[in-house]
Amino acid sequence: MNEVDWTTLPAPDDDGAADHLEGLALADLPLPSTDGADVRLAVEPGITILFAYPMTSQPGTDLPEGWDAIPGARGCTPQTCAYRDRMSDLQAAGAARVYGLSTQSTAWQLEAKERLGLPYPLLSDAHLHLAEAMSLPVMEVAGETLLRRLTMIVEDGMIRRVHYPVFPPDADAGRVVDWLRAREG
Repeated sequence: MNEVDWTTLPAPDDDGAADHLEGLALADLPLPSTDGADVRLAVEPGITILFAYPMTSQPGTDLPEGWDAIPGARGCTPQTCAYRDRMSDLQAAGAARVYGLSTQSTAWQLEAKERLGLPYPLLSDAHLHLAEAMSLPVMEVAGETLLRRLTMIVEDGMIRRVHYPVFPPDADAGRVVDWLRAREG
């Protein structure tokens, strides 16, 4: 994976689209997982980290035209890999589980999970059920509705903390670890 110079990409602005989420209960909806089962985030006990991202690329498939010019679009793979690389720190800080979430199909996500060696499942909201139920921030790109990058720290089905916008994406997992550690102390 090539290092990204985040200073060359447009940073997303906080448009307030996630302000309503902190303190809400997650909608109780089943989401297909790359582990082969549906996951109901609302009933997961303990601390769950759910990070939403627009899309991961696949080898041999072009990203939408102008992708790097869309504030906050670039960086799905660096963010996903940062969670992979910080998994033991997240668990030591109290996270019971981590999930990535996008609107891509489970088959598309499975390729990314295997290629990137992810130790956690990716969840698909391809039909936008969770996005609509929770009014998650979205963007329209090349005729598709994609999630904007955000991270929710969920405890026993309740959203305790929201990071939005997330930039640079590769620093997101570290910010979550820091928040969980500060909460312990």
